[in-house]
Amino acid sequence: MCTAEKQLKVCGLELMTTQGCHLCDEAVEVLLQVLDADRFAVDLVDIAFDDELMERYANRIPVLVIPASGAELDWPFDTEQLRHFSHQALSALSAPGEH
Repeated sequence: MCTAEKQLKVCGLELMTTQGCHLCDEAVEVLLQVLDADRFAVDLVDIAFDDELMERYANRIPVLVIPASGAELDWPFDTEQLRHFSHQALSALSAPGEH
């Protein structure tokens, strides 16, 4: 009578940011417009607390990262670029051969 639906995996992303970054606030607005909250979880990573992250991203934030693949999307990005990147993230989530 009941059918089991395929469980959707949640794709984790990281947004490199820091407190008081107005560009980061703009990036979050784009993320809210595009990403489905049931499919994506975005961690805000404050680079100020990690010297390595600070060195890597200080002049580039906000930067959206797919931890599973290491792919990065630098600001400024628009909704279409984010859609493409999010599809890339979902692809990285699935192992080859999975359906």
